[in-house]
Amino acid sequence: MNNIHIENTANVSKDALIGDGTKIWINSQVREKSEIGENCIISKDTYIDTYVKIGNNCKIQNGVSIYQGVTIEDDVFVGPNACFTNDKVPRAFNTEWKITPTLVKIGASIGANATIVCGIVIGEYSMIASGSVVTKDVEAYSLVMGNPAKHYSYIDKIGNKIEGKPND
Repeated sequence: MNNIHIENTANVSKDALIGDGTKIWINSQVREKSEIGENCIISKDTYIDTYVKIGNNCKIQNGVSIYQGVTIEDDVFVGPNACFTNDKVPRAFNTEWKITPTLVKIGASIGANATIVCGIVIGEYSMIASGSVVTKDVEAYSLVMGNPAKHYSYIDKIGNKIEGKPND
């Protein structure tokens, strides 16, 4: 492992895979069998569960929780205090609960305090507005907002609002 910075208050399992150039900051926890790509920033007070996969060049901001079953591709931004779920029917007494996977595709951005309900795909280069509750798949190059999150407009790769669907 080269050029990896792990703050001394972070708790990173020796069984986690951390890519070159990644920085993990204050009070973050990275669990065993998780994978974080190269040149990522894992900001303070984050939780990355077992078997989570995070691609290269991702920015995971303060207070984010990413639970088992979540896969995040390259170049994804996750804003402060965003939260992912992994159980469709959460009950404390259910001993036979099942993880429902979620996929965040390349270049997507998730705003601060957004909640991502499990079992969906967030399309490439899409944007989730701050505070949104995402309960359904998000189309590529789409800006969604609200509770529940709904399509607002299409955007280009940079995030500018455009008319009509982009031509990838």
